[in-house]
Amino acid sequence: MNFKLKARTALALGLPNLWRVLVYRLGVKVGYNPVKRITSMIPVGDFFSVPDRTAHAELIANEQWSRQQLYFGWHQVSDDGVPSWHRNVFAGLCIREPLQPWWQLADFDPELGDIKAVWEASRFDWVLSFAQSAVKGDNSSIEKLNYWLADWVTNNPPYLGVNWKCGQEASIRVMHLSMASLILGQIDTPPTALKALIKTHLKRIAPTISYAMAQDNNHGTSEAAALYMGGSWLVALGDVDAKSWYRTGRKWLENRAKRLIEDDGSFSQYSVTYHRVMLDTYSMVETWRDKLGLPEFSQILYTKLAGAANWLYQFTCIESGDAANIGANDGARLLPLTNTDYRDFRPSVQLAAMLFLGKRAYHNRGLWDQPLYWLGLAVPEQTLPAQESLQFKCGGYSLLRSGDALAILNYPCFKFRPSQPDALHLDFWQGGENLLRDAGTYSYNSGEENNRYFGGTISHNTVEFDDRDQMPRLSRFLLGAWLKAKGVIPVTVDSKKIEATAGYADSYGATHRRQVSLTPHLLRVEDSVAGFKEKAVLRWRLKPGEWLLTENRLTLGSKVLSLSADIKIDRIALIEGWESRYYFLKTKVPVLELEVSQPGRLITEYKYR
Repeated sequence: MNFKLKARTALALGLPNLWRVLVYRLGVKVGYNPVKRITSMIPVGDFFSVPDRTAHAELIANEQWSRQQLYFGWHQVSDDGVPSWHRNVFAGLCIREPLQPWWQLADFDPELGDIKAVWEASRFDWVLSFAQSAVKGDNSSIEKLNYWLADWVTNNPPYLGVNWKCGQEASIRVMHLSMASLILGQIDTPPTALKALIKTHLKRIAPTISYAMAQDNNHGTSEAAALYMGGSWLVALGDVDAKSWYRTGRKWLENRAKRLIEDDGSFSQYSVTYHRVMLDTYSMVETWRDKLGLPEFSQILYTKLAGAANWLYQFTCIESGDAANIGANDGARLLPLTNTDYRDFRPSVQLAAMLFLGKRAYHNRGLWDQPLYWLGLAVPEQTLPAQESLQFKCGGYSLLRSGDALAILNYPCFKFRPSQPDALHLDFWQGGENLLRDAGTYSYNSGEENNRYFGGTISHNTVEFDDRDQMPRLSRFLLGAWLKAKGVIPVTVDSKKIEATAGYADSYGATHRRQVSLTPHLLRVEDSVAGFKEKAVLRWRLKPGEWLLTENRLTLGSKVLSLSADIKIDRIALIEGWESRYYFLKTKVPVLELEVSQPGRLITEYKYR
């Protein structure tokens, strides 16, 4: 790999971040980082007690863990017993030596597979579910909750094993334990075992916080939130040693909001699901701050979070609650207080809209109101303005709306590292249904073939040049030669149509310019391509169905997609591709391909009603 390319990419990541990573790795390897010297003990005893809180009729518990185990929002295991904490739930493999110090474990074990399939049960989604059931009057849920937590502590002694390896995973547990205590009404009088469990986690998170900040992603927001919530809780209970954790958490929450959330509400990870992770994190933090009567954050933070809440509101389909599968998708749903599907973003949007915009996102009552009920928050009377065509110029998104139709043009505007080579990808929705769709992620560690497909340009609705990605992949989570948008024409709206345009030139000399036009019946896309060596392939990833291809015309019922060009078309084919709307789940989708071997204009017209 070209040294200059690596050097330029390193500089783009930022010298302070590179220094933080270097200091962290040397500190752990050599031993001067205190994380290798910490110890802790969690006494035997209950973590929660039967709640005194009376459940109101409108409270509906999330029962997705009640009689089964649920992983990544879709994979059900018909077993209501304690999970195997060191087992890959998909591969069925267990870690051979589960009680090694976490820093001795490899980041990627090819034999075990994707470590997230082991971590998932230890994120403690079930803690929230059992707490809700207890509030609804099921006292056996408290027994089950205490039993599972005791089993987890026994099988995951402090700082030994894979479930202590990641500071963010530890942070998610702290957030879920804290929110469960809030739901149960037991913040003021937690048992000794729970206080010890919280402190044990904070002792793990604090020494490596700088590494989390170096990532410029939701690792930093999660770990800051855990230190803030857990630290403030322990301080309120008389633990003076926790003051530094509380102050550190507050400092980094302010810092991350200011740095990682753009002025238009876009988030540093260029991902819809990771945006939800960040927003849910801050929603929990703000709810916690209010319940404990802690000082408010700065106006800058609240302004940033208001923008972030509006961003997710604009991306989420009111009809279905689903949203574009743009960017990395690791299956995270950080605040699962409802029985809704993993891909229903409305509960998160409604909660964030209330907290940071002072309005409800959705006027009609529904399951999306449940987080507010469970957290004791009032549902505002005012509703946000209707969704509209918008330009998110900082994040690189053009949203075009016509009635219930939404087209999203994703163009490169990378202040932070991109995770996918998906420049000029176009997502298209109508009536809450995803007609032109992104492939998603599937898994971060599932073999070279899957990594190459889901991590490549081939898995997006854009143009691929010369069988290569738009940006070269330097490592599993790092792309080089970051693209820069050219010729961006913001969203324009007139009485007949909505339009937007963007383009780029890649490091190999290829250029792509995409003009999108949306009317009440037709989506029109004009792609101008040039500068490639052998071929350019335009792909449209379609809604599953019995599509019929006749020459350059594709039909499914009343929907008609037509292709044309001002140059010779070498090939038009309907092939079988893959998509992953849920982590670790991939399904087949039809993909329409158009191939040319010379520069020109490619025209797509989609009559969608």
